[in-house]
Amino acid sequence: MSFGTIIGAALPVFLILGLGYWLRQLKILTTEADASLMKLVIRVLYPCLYFDYVVGNPALKGASNLIAAPLVGFLTIAGGFLLAYGVARMMGLKVGKGLRTFAFGSGIYNYGFIPIPLILALFGDRGTLGVLLVHNVGVEIAIWTAGVILLSGEFKKSALRNIANPPVIALLVALSINTMGWDASIPGWIATAIGMLAACCVPMGILLAGALIADLFQEQKLLADPKVIAGSLLVRLGLLPAVFLLVAAFVPGLSTELRQVIVVQAAMPAGIMPIVLARHYAGDTGVAIRIVLGTTLVSVLTMPLWIHAGIAWVL
Repeated sequence: MSFGTIIGAALPVFLILGLGYWLRQLKILTTEADASLMKLVIRVLYPCLYFDYVVGNPALKGASNLIAAPLVGFLTIAGGFLLAYGVARMMGLKVGKGLRTFAFGSGIYNYGFIPIPLILALFGDRGTLGVLLVHNVGVEIAIWTAGVILLSGEFKKSALRNIANPPVIALLVALSINTMGWDASIPGWIATAIGMLAACCVPMGILLAGALIADLFQEQKLLADPKVIAGSLLVRLGLLPAVFLLVAAFVPGLSTELRQVIVVQAAMPAGIMPIVLARHYAGDTGVAIRIVLGTTLVSVLTMPLWIHAGIAWVL
């Protein structure tokens, strides 16, 4: 796959992200609308996306991807936490001074709104996107178990309830439909309506992410702590992508679809969720914000490079 094709696939994502940023600046996408729009995305559009790409997906008919994909999702996040924690210790960060938040924020990659359109644009494959959505269940489990323990320093039983969110419930329903062989019996008009709603999910989510980034720039000066920025870039956009590609290349038994997912996820910046959870679990919000802003901005340059390397080496 040519480098130009990869850049062409990535540019629309950053264009919509930038549009969300400017819509916030122009006060067209207001903070008052954020809560209701995010509920719409998470409770309606995202479940429709899961349903649309999982029901009848041939890549999810066997047990291989249903087991390996969430396991890879869990282990890549948990492994990211461990590596980021080690780097944070070498940087001199300490508990109560940003160490936990650095490890948490640098260990989580953007696993939703950026990789979804990239996978569709690069591979045009319904099977690969379905595998990504199943993979993301493992990511969610890692975040709400190992991630919350890392961030807060203790096991939070209440956090487990967040695993049973609307997208995951939609996934389980869709997989049940596949298992019972009902996927061919869904009326076309229902499938069309679900598909139309699913198509709204990603652009709406990216616009909201762009608006949030605009807010974060107002909250924090990006270069207020260059050590944190440099460390997060090393971990999230340097060391972890290399580890991910080694996994995709050499771990036996992984399907082509799952290897494609790992290649794309290797290139992702930090996800935005660490900011929300840092605030909720008394982490260092400033550290989380700098990690998200720094890795997102620099990933404009590094993302095509890592994806190109991964496709050339792994696929």
